[in-house]
Amino acid sequence: MMNQNIVLFGFMGCGKTTVGNELAFNTKRELVDTDRLIEQAEGMSVSEIFRLHGESYFRDREHEICTSLSQRERLIVSAGGGALTFQRNIDALRKGCVLVLIDVSPEVIYERLAGDTTRPLLQCEDKMAAIRELYAKRDGIYRAAADVTVNGNQPKGFVALDIMKAVGIL
Repeated sequence: MMNQNIVLFGFMGCGKTTVGNELAFNTKRELVDTDRLIEQAEGMSVSEIFRLHGESYFRDREHEICTSLSQRERLIVSAGGGALTFQRNIDALRKGCVLVLIDVSPEVIYERLAGDTTRPLLQCEDKMAAIRELYAKRDGIYRAAADVTVNGNQPKGFVALDIMKAVGIL
């Protein structure tokens, strides 16, 4: 497990990047964010990609990134909120990676994303309703994909510690 990548996934706002930074620092591993890699490759934001090319185009780029990252070692991967709702990404990342679900309640997600305007799927009038609806669709898929599930409602240091224990780094 020492050379395996640790893939952090879960609902938007669950703390993948925040916890990922903490894990990268504590384990001396590189943190990569699938959405940032796509943005760099495309030269535009995720929101712009969705708007100009559509979700299907974005999901194809996301799959290419997942496949590429699965061939590397000792990474902390922050996967986009929808990445592991697709079986092809789960299958790609299972090769050389441990999949860690950061589980956060819809209420905490709402609090964390209250002022956020960068999430294409939450650009609507009733953010809480959108979060609950999307959460209900994704929760079972996330749980089925997870090798490890940690409580993401707690402070980032505790989440990182729980992950390190669960994957055998501590």
